[in-house]
Amino acid sequence: MQSSKKRFSFVLAMLTALAVVLAACGGGGSAAPGDEGSAEKPVELIWYTIGTPQKDVDKVMEEVSKYTAEKIGATVTMKMIDWGDYQQKMQVLVASGEPMDIIFTASGGFDYVQNARKGAFMELDELLDEYGKDIKDTINPAFLEGSKVDGHNYAIPANKELPQQEVWRFNQNLVDEYGLDTSKVRSLDSLEPLLKTVKEKAPDITPFAMDKNYVPYVPYDYVIQNLPMAVKLDTTDYQIVNILDTPEMKEALATMHKYYQAGYVAPEAATTGSTADLGKSGKWLLDRAQTQPFADNLWSQSNGYPITSTPASDAIITNNSVQGSMMAISANSEYPEKAMQFLNLLNTDPVLRNMVDSGIEGTHYKKTADNRLENLDESKNYDMPSYSLGNNMLLYLNPNDPENKWDEFKTFNESGVDSPILSFNFDPKNVSTEMTAVQNVKEQFWSSLMTGTVDPDKYLPQAIEKFNQAGLEKVMAEAQSQLDAWKAENGK
Repeated sequence: MQSSKKRFSFVLAMLTALAVVLAACGGGGSAAPGDEGSAEKPVELIWYTIGTPQKDVDKVMEEVSKYTAEKIGATVTMKMIDWGDYQQKMQVLVASGEPMDIIFTASGGFDYVQNARKGAFMELDELLDEYGKDIKDTINPAFLEGSKVDGHNYAIPANKELPQQEVWRFNQNLVDEYGLDTSKVRSLDSLEPLLKTVKEKAPDITPFAMDKNYVPYVPYDYVIQNLPMAVKLDTTDYQIVNILDTPEMKEALATMHKYYQAGYVAPEAATTGSTADLGKSGKWLLDRAQTQPFADNLWSQSNGYPITSTPASDAIITNNSVQGSMMAISANSEYPEKAMQFLNLLNTDPVLRNMVDSGIEGTHYKKTADNRLENLDESKNYDMPSYSLGNNMLLYLNPNDPENKWDEFKTFNESGVDSPILSFNFDPKNVSTEMTAVQNVKEQFWSSLMTGTVDPDKYLPQAIEKFNQAGLEKVMAEAQSQLDAWKAENGK
């Protein structure tokens, strides 16, 4: 359905002729009245972002540039790099000194903290104060506070869902067909009656869908995502523990192995890269996902059949959630002030934000009300990932979106509870050798343990021993030292 399409993001090539036209007509906006001929030529901002390159991105950026040249004296060229290539290609481009001004970064894409510390991004504190005041007034302050690295901002987070909340998702067709009660589901153990029923009555269905990235939920926040170091969410002593050695994870892994042995989990789960094919076929009962307001509607539209969900965790604001989508200014940018002016406009101006997100009105979409749009056939040539493009709360509503969509997002964001280690970012430079060895052990044991594929009674002690041999205890001691200093500095 058009209303469910994942819209993709970003800026591309400004034609030389357009720059000439804009310069001639005073697009820079700096000429005195009656002196248009001396107007400065708009500067060109180069924007690197993530997503499948779109056919019409140049065409859209031409229109974007007309608007931004008038507003801030800058044009925009967008260069999109496909999802799987983004991390590696950006590392090469940044290292080679390729000209760029704005860079998409995230906790899971061209690593924000690592690249901020390596000097790839400009420190933004003063630029924000001078050219980004509207950003500070517009986006939830927890985004800017939670995304600081060593006390400074190096990127502007997208204003979207703020907390992470896990949910159990259900194929509602099967829930209805077998008369299942999902209302009492919360813990991992509470899934068992539903899984058992479907396994017995529908042998061709995968009761519990998951891929190799699945990790049972436990109430801890990871110091580094999916490495064994974590702090309990209700901690009072801020102690970093090995998650594999906690009673909560031991119990969860035992339950997962029981489910695996019972045939509730696909035999190949530990090596499966994606469950997309299972989703298309509808041959699954439940899985786990991160939610946001009205997520069930999006999932249902995307899959073509009804999906419902129920909470599997509280809504927690973590580094991972705050740093899920950000825009940095390159440390080598020729025009950092203009880049910040552009980010300020992108995060506060609905006209610009929706043009970047949805394309050209009349070509890619039509307005159906002041705050609503409907995608046209040409939108297939400009299908951008909305989450990566700035302030989502400015987006026009799709046909099936409820009128209160963004109000519900704000309510959801306000409901989030800060992780005790929000804005603590571990710096592994003193234990880089041990980190590499720990990562290698993770590759050996993690997925098979987490998916229940192997018996934790046998393999968990082996994994813990191998992690310690690799130097995990030294890494944890270094992380604890840094956390203690952070805790003291921040008055925790």
